[in-house]
Amino acid sequence: MSKMKKNKILENIKLFAAGAKGVAIGRTEEGKTVLVTGAVPGDSVNVRVRKSKSKYIEGEAVEILEYSADRVEPKCEHFGVCGGCKWQNLSYEKQLYFKQDEVLNNIRRIGGVDDFELVPILGSEEQYYYRNKMEFSFSNARWLTPEEVSSQQDINDKNALGFHIPGMWSKVLDLKNCYLQEDPSNELRIAVRSFAEKHGMAFYDLKNQDGFLRTLMMRQNSKGEWMVVFQLFREEEENRKKLFDFILSKFPQIKTLVYAINPKGNDSVYDLEIKTYYGDGFLMEEMDGLKFKVGAKSFFQTNYKQALELYRKTLEFADLKGNEVVYDLYTGTGTIAQYVARNAKQVIGIESVQEAIDAATEHAKLNGLANCTFYCGDMKEVFTEEFLARHPKADVLITDPPRDGMHPKVVEQILKLSPEKIVYVSCNSATQARDIALMKDDYKLVKILPVDMFPQTHHIENIALLIKK
Repeated sequence: MSKMKKNKILENIKLFAAGAKGVAIGRTEEGKTVLVTGAVPGDSVNVRVRKSKSKYIEGEAVEILEYSADRVEPKCEHFGVCGGCKWQNLSYEKQLYFKQDEVLNNIRRIGGVDDFELVPILGSEEQYYYRNKMEFSFSNARWLTPEEVSSQQDINDKNALGFHIPGMWSKVLDLKNCYLQEDPSNELRIAVRSFAEKHGMAFYDLKNQDGFLRTLMMRQNSKGEWMVVFQLFREEEENRKKLFDFILSKFPQIKTLVYAINPKGNDSVYDLEIKTYYGDGFLMEEMDGLKFKVGAKSFFQTNYKQALELYRKTLEFADLKGNEVVYDLYTGTGTIAQYVARNAKQVIGIESVQEAIDAATEHAKLNGLANCTFYCGDMKEVFTEEFLARHPKADVLITDPPRDGMHPKVVEQILKLSPEKIVYVSCNSATQARDIALMKDDYKLVKILPVDMFPQTHHIENIALLIKK
């Protein structure tokens, strides 16, 4: 079948499965795969072609002819615009089904492995209000609805505090209500927006890079204590104090309030100086007796309850007896390393971000874990034969890499290290499967467990246990 022209309409495509990044999958009459956005498995749709390749077509649903039996009414008024929660129109039961199916397909197709145990997917007890961290952007040029654009009227209210529109970074959705973080998240965001407008504070101009208020981040811990983090494009001391004092008086849940001045071209907080306006500048979090200090720059799992389940299952897969040396690659702030340390003889963690290593070392001392040692550096450069020669041999290796998976040199070193057991935690089962394929001559994949950390989205974590042959 030859390539199709862009914008051609394919009629009556029945969607039967979900693919990577949440697209729905159908086929043409000739049997060519069609990857469709804007619909869910079970729908029958007309599709506008956006891209045509030799093996597949990418397109968007322009008309739904028949609705899937698995559809549900989206809860959020912003569904389909803000870019988040793309599966909010699909029943949670089917979300879990398709997430598990994606993991299985990747392990079998990319990993080339069929003989393993599937532990049924671990769903999230909470499908909404599960995030403990949200970040919102200020803008003086909010996204306008199609109705507003077509009205040709002058729009005076152009300020926004919300999310960037996918594919239109300069446009920000003025968020009315979000179901991802519990109250007072919505109340606080709306109060900040209202107070700032009332007092004439300038919302950030993304195109001209000017203004006062840039981003607002809110974090909470499991005790119901909150951290508020502002990024300001420039210092306006009087406005800053006025706004900060207002929200502190209105929201007693705020345990600490910090801010940073950011005149850069991006919103990254990691190279900024964080200034504490109120409180300690951090929150304390606890997980099964372990304490962690969480600050403005800290990486900490955003779904606390599911993260706890993920760590418990990782420890269960490792099946430690107390006398093992454990290597924890891509250790981050050492959360998994410390979670398993109480059941191990020694834990060695490696991570590329120095601030994360500093936090991991601090947390180990805070938790009285003298058997944890952490090293900083690029994984492929630190995790070398010289490193292995200076440290005890690993009995168990835990790895939790970023979405890109492990560098081939890291896989090569793992095979040389030859631990008896590998527990591979991944947020991308495709790259996980690729890495498993590189190790399958030496290691048997025993079992996998998908864990849903992000309901209403297509994202899925997976834990895999590999045993040395």
